Parts: sequence; structure tokens; C-alpha cells
Amino acid sequence: MKEIIECVPNFSEGRNDETITAIADAVRNTTECKLLNCEPDKDYNRLVVTFVGTKKGILDGAINASLEAASRIDMTTHKGEHPRIGAIDVVPFIPIKGVSVEDCIEISKEYGRIISKELNIPIYLYESSANSPERVNLSNIRKGEYEGLKEKLNNPTWKPDFGRTEFNPKLGATVTGSRFFLIAYNVNLKTKDVEIANEIAQTIRESGKLLKDENGNVVKKDGKSIRIPGKFKAVKAMGVSLEKFNITQVSINLVNYRITNMHQVFEEVKEEAEKFNAETWGSEIVGLVPLEAIIEAGKFYSASLNDEKKLVSTAIEKLGLSNLAKFNPNEKIIEYLIKE
Repeated sequence: MKEIIECVPNFSEGRNDETITAIADAVRNTTECKLLNCEPDKDYNRLVVTFVGTKKGILDGAINASLEAASRIDMTTHKGEHPRIGAIDVVPFIPIKGVSVEDCIEISKEYGRIISKELNIPIYLYESSANSPERVNLSNIRKGEYEGLKEKLNNPTWKPDFGRTEFNPKLGATVTGSRFFLIAYNVNLKTKDVEIANEIAQTIRESGKLLKDENGNVVKKDGKSIRIPGKFKAVKAMGVSLEKFNITQVSINLVNYRITNMHQVFEEVKEEAEKFNAETWGSEIVGLVPLEAIIEAGKFYSASLNDEKKLVSTAIEKLGLSNLAKFNPNEKIIEYLIKE
């Protein structure tokens, strides 16, 4: 493909194998589109699908997968650890090769126009596609999640970018837009206390934490809550439980790995965990990762190495990427999956 766009939709279903297979098949059967990865998580009850395609293929693939998901997912019964606002929670379009951010913005808008009509759901634009500063950050749009969406839609400030201002109980809402390559990266903690994971998340994420007084009340100035900035730029994080392993995770989105990469947050989480007498136990990458990010992590731990294969192996070992499930570079590194 001379032009390559990546799409990484997140669906609110990670437990029903039939639904997961059907969504993957919807992408797989789309022309000018290549399915790269399909990664369900039962604790999060969430499915992350990664595929690439041409401008036409990527739009068709996103629409086909969304229609299939909409026919099978019911948000009125959905429960999961990960924040979400709808069945087709977020559908980002990422320029990889031969296309621009502007191209992906237009594709996200076309997707929004089509899906809002087909499914009668509100659509919000975020990141580079956002029409206002308040909607750039996904967490702002997701605030209140699915359970608070009905009330949110009554607020004129949150009128959707596409679709009617009415609550769809079955499907909720969808967020779409063009963004930089995001690494979904989780650091494992050998503790069941999710408050420890939350505290660490607030320390490392860019938005930081709310400043509180000695009585635990949020400190405000001119009516606005004061925040203590976090340690890293371009980082979002929260603490979650991972019950099947009896651990917790600092669940992290690296929204620009060239600003803050995996090894930086991993080492900081280790240091912060020690303050709580907690131990880190490796980490995991959800979805795919750019080779550049893995290589940089490998160089951090072995600066003298120049061999790509050894650098990749070093990063996998030092970050503990195979602790929860084997990390296969040929299946997880995007450059190794995209074949011209």
C-alpha cells in the first residue's frame, strides 16, 4: 500500500468469543484493509482491534466493524474496569505512510457522519479532529462514562459533533478523531490495593492530582480546583484491578512516545511502588507498538548494543513484557506486521 492509515477501535466487549470473532471478520473481509491484531481483555471487558488500510479501506473497515459491533453489544448490561462511553467506544485514525493528519481528520468526520446516521448515536470528535479545546482530551469527553451520558447530553456544552442529542441506551456514544500513535501500556503491581495503583498513576500522569488540605478537602482558588502537576508530559494514567492475576495495574496511555516512552514510566512506577512497599511485576502492551519505541527502551537498558534484534529482546526482558502473556515481536511490533 502506498498510503497507510492505522485504525485502532476499542469496543466494549472482551468476553464473548462469537462477538469478538465477528468484529474481527468484519475487518478481515474488507477490501484495501488488513487486520493486524485483535486483543480482547476479560477484566477490562474491552476489545482493541488494530488494522491498516488505504483511505477507502480504512473508512470501510471502521464502518463495517462498527456496524457488526452495534448489532451484538448491549451497553445496558456492560460491566468492565476500563472507562467507556459506548459500545463502539473510540475509533482513532492514525497517519502512518503517504497520508497527512488532515486526511485522517476528514476520514474521522466522514466516519462520524455515516455512523451517527446508521446507528442513531451521538458522535464526538477528539484530538486533532476536535472542534473545541475541551474535546481534545478523550478523558474529558468520557467523564461520567456511559452511566452519566444521558445527563451529559442534556447539557448544551456537550452537544455531539454528529448525530442527535438523545441517549441511545443500547449503544451509548462514540468518540472518533485523528491522533498520533498511542501506546497502551500497563505496569503490573504485586498488590490487590488499587488505591496504590491510583496514587502512582496520579503521580506520573501529566494532569497530576488534586491538591488537598490537611482535612482531605480539595483546595480551590477563584472557584477552581488546584492541581499538582504529574511527572511526565504526554502521559495519561489510572489504577485498575486485574483480578485474574490477583494484581493491580497502572494503566497508562503514552500519547506521544517520543516525549515520554515506556522505560521512563516503568522505572518511575518501580520507584514509586517502593514507597508503598509494593513490587512491580513487569508490564504489558495492549495492541501494537512502533519499533522505534521498543528500540529506544532497549538502548536505555543496553546503550552499547547496536543490533536491532538484541535491542528488541533486551526491551522485552527488562520491561517484563512477557510476564502476563508471551510478547511475540512479530505479532506486536507494527513494522513487523505491515508487509507491503
